Amino acid sequence: MNDKTGLSYEEAGVSIEAGNALVKTIAPLARMTARPGADAALGGFGGVFDLKAAGFEDPLLVAANDGVGTKLKLAIDTGIHRYVGIDLVAMCVNDLIVQGAEPLFFLDYYATGKLDNEVATQVVASIAEGCQLSGCALIGGETAEMPGMYEGGDYDLAGFCVGAVERGQLLDASKVAPGDVLLGLASNGVHSNGFSLVRRIIEREGWSLDMAVPGDGRTLSEALLAPTQIYVRPLLGPLRDNRIHALAHITGGGLLENIPRSLPEGCHAHVDMTAWERPALFTMLQQGGAVAEAEMARTFNCGIGMVAIVPAEEAEALALHLGREGIETFRIGEVRKGARGCTVTGEGWSATHDA
Repeated sequence: MNDKTGLSYEEAGVSIEAGNALVKTIAPLARMTARPGADAALGGFGGVFDLKAAGFEDPLLVAANDGVGTKLKLAIDTGIHRYVGIDLVAMCVNDLIVQGAEPLFFLDYYATGKLDNEVATQVVASIAEGCQLSGCALIGGETAEMPGMYEGGDYDLAGFCVGAVERGQLLDASKVAPGDVLLGLASNGVHSNGFSLVRRIIEREGWSLDMAVPGDGRTLSEALLAPTQIYVRPLLGPLRDNRIHALAHITGGGLLENIPRSLPEGCHAHVDMTAWERPALFTMLQQGGAVAEAEMARTFNCGIGMVAIVPAEEAEALALHLGREGIETFRIGEVRKGARGCTVTGEGWSATHDA
């Protein structure tokens, strides 16, 4: 007879009961995101979406996936988990809307070394909130408990979103032309890019996350953990009315590298960095890290989270519409003839990126 003590999955560090309990807890959160085409029920082996029920006639599917990056480390260090799910959804759905696609459904992946149901529930609740803000259904996901892969309370997130757009309304660079106006849609913070640099600045300068951001009114942790702005609902109407030539989601690479992704050959974007007041948080980060202007422009959104490229005659009306929807908008530049790329200029600013 083998006298070894029998082992179980739980003794190896994985609790099936805890995972089942989490599913029961978050199921009502998913149901709150139901929309035409999906009942958003959890528990099956896969999620189902009915495109016909959603009202599409000849749709193209558009898919995106993303994460939150090292912003998660700040959430873990501060114990503030109630916003990172919105970040996760925003990074995906904002990538869909720039192609004219309406987000339809979302799936999440949550991985940790030891499942803490209280933390996981906060995270999934914020994912559900992000889905509601963008009009998509949370139809599934995966919770992975992997002892040995993650230390302490560490966890990681990934999101997967699918949207649809009618075949004739797919947004690309083909309509963009010299003379088009660049409208900058305000961000509400750093969003979810550049946090490795942010954390390095904080570490080197010895900043406390409880310190005030000068001229902001929030603590550093509050300002940094503000969830990424979701631009979907305010843009869907103008997109359907063909009032926008192209959109650029300002993520990693900043203004310099993201705007050219939405330009055709022969078009160059010129951005005036004095056209809006840079939020105080970015000034604090730049001064604290002695970050060069060009580095700021290719690392952070600098206060502009999305750029709409529109015909000059549509710029004012679109800005008024977005203002009514709660999105502050600035006329930040224009498209001119030239090599495909972007140039940013202003007081102390001078940088060019050719795509």
